Amino acid sequence: MIKPDTPSNEIERLHALRALRILDTAHEERFDRVTRIAKRMFNVSISLVTLIDEDRQWFKSRQGLDVCELPRESSFCGHTINQNELLIIPDTSIDERFFDNPFVISDPKIRFYAGFPLKLKQGVVIGTLCLADNKPRNLSDEEKQLLKDLGTLVEQEIQSIQLATIDELTKISNRRGFLNLAEYTLNRCKQNKVSMSLILFDLNKFKQINDVYGHHEGDFVLSTFAQIMLSSFCDCEVIGRLGGDEFVAMLSDSNQKKANDVLQRFAEAIKQTNNVLNKPYNIDYSLGLVNFKYDTDKTIVEMIQDADTAMYKQKKQCNPS
Repeated sequence: MIKPDTPSNEIERLHALRALRILDTAHEERFDRVTRIAKRMFNVSISLVTLIDEDRQWFKSRQGLDVCELPRESSFCGHTINQNELLIIPDTSIDERFFDNPFVISDPKIRFYAGFPLKLKQGVVIGTLCLADNKPRNLSDEEKQLLKDLGTLVEQEIQSIQLATIDELTKISNRRGFLNLAEYTLNRCKQNKVSMSLILFDLNKFKQINDVYGHHEGDFVLSTFAQIMLSSFCDCEVIGRLGGDEFVAMLSDSNQKKANDVLQRFAEAIKQTNNVLNKPYNIDYSLGLVNFKYDTDKTIVEMIQDADTAMYKQKKQCNPS
C-alpha cells in the first residue's frame, strides 16, 4: 500500500477545513441528497462526502458504509485531494497503490473507486465526493461529467458555509468564524484543564500604506500578514481577522513562555518577509498578549477586550507622548 502524500499547503488546507466547523457535525439533507442520488445513479455500493482531517477521513454523508471515519493513511480520498481532476481506479486489485490496501483485502473489499476533489478555492482541497464498489468497472465520459456535476453541487453547499465564516480577502477565519472556533477551543481547554493564551494584533501605519500606495497594496499587506500567521501559528487551534487591520490568535495548552516562543518565531518571519519583499514600507504591528487559566470565567469577547487593553498599554509604553 502506498500512503497518500501530504499536500504542500497542508497548514492552509487544514485551517480552511476546521474554520468551516463542519467536522463531526450531524448529517444534513443537502449532502445526503447528493450521495443518495450518486449511489443510485451509478449503481454502486458506497457513496460518500468525505473530509480529510489531519489523520483521518471523516464522512459528512455516507451511503452503504456503517463507520463515520477511517484512517487517512489508508484512504483512497487522501490521494484524490492531491489533484484537481477525478481520480478513477477501475480495478484496485491491479493498482500498485491499492492492491494490498486493508479496504481492498478485507471488507468492504473495494474494487472500484472514483473520487471528485472538493475545492474551497483553487489549490485548497478539503475532501471528496466519492464512489466505491466491490466489482471492477470504469466510467464513461458522460458518467465522469455527471460525477463532476454532483461534486460541484457539494462544493457549492460547502462554499455557502464558508461565506459565513471565512474572510474573503485573507482566506482565514473572519470575526464570526474565529468566535465559533475559539469557543470550541475554550471549552476543550476547560475539559482538559489546560491554560490558554490570546494574542491580538494591530498593523501599524496601515492607513498610511493605503493612503500613499493604494488600497491594492493595503490588501497585499493584509493577505501577507495572514499567511505568515498561518505558517507561524501552525500549532494554534485558530487564527482570524477580526476586521480592518486587527488579527487574533488563540493558543491552547499555552503559557507565557510558549506564547513568547511563538511570537518570536512570528517576529522573525515578519522580518524575513520584509527583507525579501523590499517594499518602500515595512509590515509592522503591535500586539497584546493575555494568558488565561482553564477555570477562567471570561468569555471569548472579554478575552479579546483584555488583549486589546494589553496592546494599548504596550503602544503607550513605546510612544509615551
